[in-house]
Amino acid sequence: MAEEKTNVMRILDQKRVPYTPHHYAHPNGAVDGASVAALLDRDPASVCKTLVTQGASRQHYVFVIPVLRSLDLKAAARAVGEKSIEMIPQARLLPLTGYVHGGCSPVGMKKPFPTVLDGSVEGLDAIVVSAGKIGAQVELAPAALCALVGGTFAPVSK
Repeated sequence: MAEEKTNVMRILDQKRVPYTPHHYAHPNGAVDGASVAALLDRDPASVCKTLVTQGASRQHYVFVIPVLRSLDLKAAARAVGEKSIEMIPQARLLPLTGYVHGGCSPVGMKKPFPTVLDGSVEGLDAIVVSAGKIGAQVELAPAALCALVGGTFAPVSK
């Protein structure tokens, strides 16, 4: 049986961005990033999570960082020219982005937000990000993802 395509995969197909789909079992809901890396047999440094924040200006920002790292809020604020930023409450994620916690992708959000990929992934051949639902991931070149979302690279994790 063919694996189900997500909206993220359809967008990548439409924009002709090469990617490799990955699916994993998730019997108890969301799986933490380190476990996803292990399930996909990938280096955790190349498996990324998508974090959504809000700046002091009330503007929203998206950060893509390796799953074992944390967002450096001060560095992230500097990267987007804000005085400060904070994570949005989990309850606001779905209405704001169209994605649930554990299935948030930088591709295909309800509206485009300024997006920053951590500098640590810029030189990698490929990274893995959510395909827009729990249990589905896509592997693609970081430069291709950055170009697709109109993003930038900056050192924003610790």
